[in-house]
Amino acid sequence: QVQLLESGGGLVQPGGSLSLSCAASGFTFHSYALYWLRQAPGKDRELVARIMTADGKLTYADSVKGRFTISRDNAKNTVYLEMNSLNSDDTAVYYCHFQGGPWGQGIQVTVSS
Repeated sequence: QVQLLESGGGLVQPGGSLSLSCAASGFTFHSYALYWLRQAPGKDRELVARIMTADGKLTYADSVKGRFTISRDNAKNTVYLEMNSLNSDDTAVYYCHFQGGPWGQGIQVTVSS
């Protein structure tokens, strides 16, 4: 059974940091590009970051460039999202994903004073 389990979200003050993790199981993790996406209230789901497989090429949304870092540990079947300098626009439910895979529950990130 394919599973993606996000963790590490929560409430943080503007300017703060959070680290998200996504533990994967049930598929050949190292063979897939992995994505972090987010969905804010009333908005469409949007791509935040992507990490490829062989060359590890990284892609970021313009809104998070320089603040967020995606990484993966193929030995642990885990993908990470390090988020710094958070602001209220980053408030959303965050999801990890791979193409053709299921959607997990997501994890809430709230940036508020």
